[in-house]
Amino acid sequence: MSENNIHDLIIIGAGPGGYRAAFMAADLGLSVTLIDPEVNPGGVCLYRGCIPTKALLHLAKVKSDADHAFEMGINFKVLKIDLKKVRSWKDNVVKQLTGGLGQLVKARKINYIKGTAQFIGSKTLKVNADGGKEKKLEFKNVIIATGAKPVQLPNIDYSDTRIMNSADSLDLKDIPEKMLVVGGGYIGLEMATIYNSLNSKVSIVELTDNFMPGMDKDLVEAYKKASTTLFSEIFMDTKVKKIDAKKEALKVEFEDKKGKTFSKEYDKILVAVGQSPNTKNLGLENTSVKLDEKGFIVVNEQQQTTEKGIFAIGDVTGPPLLAHKASYEGRVAAEVIAGRKAANDARAIPAVIYTDPEIATCGLTEKQAKDKNIDYKMVKFPWSASGRAVAMNAGKGFTKLLVHPENERILGAGIVGKYAGDMIAELVLAIEMAATAEDVALSVHPHPTLSETIMEAAEMFYGHPAHSLIKNK
Repeated sequence: MSENNIHDLIIIGAGPGGYRAAFMAADLGLSVTLIDPEVNPGGVCLYRGCIPTKALLHLAKVKSDADHAFEMGINFKVLKIDLKKVRSWKDNVVKQLTGGLGQLVKARKINYIKGTAQFIGSKTLKVNADGGKEKKLEFKNVIIATGAKPVQLPNIDYSDTRIMNSADSLDLKDIPEKMLVVGGGYIGLEMATIYNSLNSKVSIVELTDNFMPGMDKDLVEAYKKASTTLFSEIFMDTKVKKIDAKKEALKVEFEDKKGKTFSKEYDKILVAVGQSPNTKNLGLENTSVKLDEKGFIVVNEQQQTTEKGIFAIGDVTGPPLLAHKASYEGRVAAEVIAGRKAANDARAIPAVIYTDPEIATCGLTEKQAKDKNIDYKMVKFPWSASGRAVAMNAGKGFTKLLVHPENERILGAGIVGKYAGDMIAELVLAIEMAATAEDVALSVHPHPTLSETIMEAAEMFYGHPAHSLIKNK
């Protein structure tokens, strides 16, 4: 804290963006105050999002591998699910990671306040600390990192605990026999994977004509072919009109694109139809901070808002709503505040859907390239030609690249298959470094690995992959 008790930097929200900004700013010599309702940093991601979801998805993967082991000559006995142990294991993962972040806060001498904050002016916050203590804090700079929350459909009564959002569904209070997932985006599909592994019969309804709207269709189709046993029923181009909460079941009335209505009954319903920014109750009306038409905070390349000294990062600034995007923006904001030259110039923010199989993308999609009139050549290497993939019973995946036909730079990439999320970083680096397909093709990849599929996809651009033939060569 500087003279006259004016804080160098206050950060509101201790999720991946907020705590990353706090750590970076502290490392650069700033006095930092971090405010969050939780006991330790972590935010929705660690407490009720990314981490518990991926812990449970790991459980789903273990069960899926056991189920498919029969094809390879291993027959496990009937698997039993101890829900109490599953919850305990998931909770311990969260506790370990958030506790570790708490220790890093102390080690960096960051002033951590468990509570909430609200602007009462362009340079003043009212902070409600844990225990009902209220105080005013003046600041030179502040970073808003309050994230987003699940969108609620207006025609649904959420007071019934059988109707869940994504955070509720991670509590695993019980396992429904029949479950409906409303929304075919990544959250809905990931939670469907988890509940299916716990032996729920899962159905899904999506307002558009396909899963994961906006993603290249070949990636989605590969996922659909590999997950034919995941859903009991799939309703596309269909909306939920009404939910009648009966004592014995939740009766859902659907309406398809032709206007035809029909009803089904479920034990529980997960609503996963998107996220909205946490900008209400922040007192932004007491500043000149500008919001866009969807309520997200408007920022420039330095993460600065339209009010001097107020920055914003992460989900609260708009799509893509991803933890690693928030973390990157947190670093940018901290460096700018510390006087360094920094800007948000990421060209290839990766996205990973942790379904079975995984889907990972970065850079331009085919649709984006077409919309921007960017010329490209698409090359795709099938995992059925990968020794490692076939040996892992994962031969249905593929790796594809979008390559500029003239300068040969990699513009975008998509991977469908096991560990796609771990592989995509190589292509993020390639795009950020303006690497050509030749750079990737000439980089020796270890054999036998899934990473070879990236090398061979690049070789396909030049017409000479080792393990596949180019049609009409």
